[in-house]
Amino acid sequence: MEEPFKFHPAQEIISSDRHRFRVARCGRRFGKSWLAAYEMFVRAVAIDNARIVYYAPTRDDARDIMWRVLKEVCDKLIIGDPNESRLEMTIRNRFGTTSLIVLYGWEALQERGKGVGVKNHFAVLDEVSKYSNFQYGWQEILRPTLMDVQGEALFISTTNGFNHFYDLCNMELDPIKGKDYKTFHFTSYDNPHLKVEEIELMKNEMTEDRAAQEIYADFRKKEGLVYKEFDRTRHLTDEDPNDVMYTIAGVDFGFTHPTAVPTIKKDYHGTYWVTDEWFYSGKTEDEVTEYVAGQKFSKVYPDPENASAIAALKKRGVNIRSVIKGKGSVLSGIQTVRELLKQNRIKINKKCINVIEAFEKYSYRETKGNETPSELPSHDYSDMCDALRYALISDDGSGGGSPTTPKIFYPKTTMRGGRISNFNKF
Repeated sequence: MEEPFKFHPAQEIISSDRHRFRVARCGRRFGKSWLAAYEMFVRAVAIDNARIVYYAPTRDDARDIMWRVLKEVCDKLIIGDPNESRLEMTIRNRFGTTSLIVLYGWEALQERGKGVGVKNHFAVLDEVSKYSNFQYGWQEILRPTLMDVQGEALFISTTNGFNHFYDLCNMELDPIKGKDYKTFHFTSYDNPHLKVEEIELMKNEMTEDRAAQEIYADFRKKEGLVYKEFDRTRHLTDEDPNDVMYTIAGVDFGFTHPTAVPTIKKDYHGTYWVTDEWFYSGKTEDEVTEYVAGQKFSKVYPDPENASAIAALKKRGVNIRSVIKGKGSVLSGIQTVRELLKQNRIKINKKCINVIEAFEKYSYRETKGNETPSELPSHDYSDMCDALRYALISDDGSGGGSPTTPKIFYPKTTMRGGRISNFNKF
């Protein structure tokens, strides 16, 4: 007789918790996929006409990580054949009706709204740390689908630097929003079915930071980061800048990829304050022009390769400035931004989640085998970083490399009635 499946003790701790939104931060081979598969199966059986959704970073990931496991778990209660092309299966539940389980890629949620406009009883979000634009996708698109039936969610992932998953793991600490959240932390060692000597062997083949992330699920800075100088404690703020000299913006045009427009205020001490962001996919040239023209920026630094968009901006009276671009400009621009970070001359408002995500995920291309390491970063998360770089390298006037020493401007003053009065900041 076949042995029934049983959670191991650490899985049982997560599964038995009754918080509405559970966050499982776990090392590799902890058993996250089996935990998620059985949780989906149980809800599909226990809820009348349930709709269960699963998201992985991509559709291929959803197929590779979950599809086979889910078919095995649900085998005896699947009605008909699972739909291989749509990654859907219909389950017979205890009420004599059916429930539906659907697998998606997170990128489809972003680009085509897959899984939107329906009510979901349970959602599993797998490898959350690898999602792009997570806050928007969760808060604006997926979270509302759980409202009608007070649906639940399970977030599972290893770590990937101090990104949105780090924030999600700390959500339980929020005195207002955190009451529905509970975070669990387990390592690869917490799976009793893994041989300790095998984990040790894998650990010895990794760097310390990689092992901390993959085995212990600790938060460390991601390996290969372009802007490893970025530090949330130094560079994030909820304050507004004082003594603003002028406001600028960089523009990285896109359509399938998002258009990125960070709002940057420069103060009289040479510090750049990123106070707002505009980051959207699917925006037309006219929509981008309308937004940029409406902000009344002092200077705008757009990607010079989009001549028609630049012409449209000029036609609307936008003060377009030249962007330093050409051979070596990416590397020199990165160096400028790195130096500004080192000098603590970049401050980012905490609401600018896409700027923060870009700094924490923009990485050099991974090399395979004996490949020579690339000097150029990957295109992932480059949109906002490019827009920032266009503005900072061009406005700072360094031409790349080390930024110029900031000039401190003192307001001109005059004596009026025995007191000093400011009358001209220039």
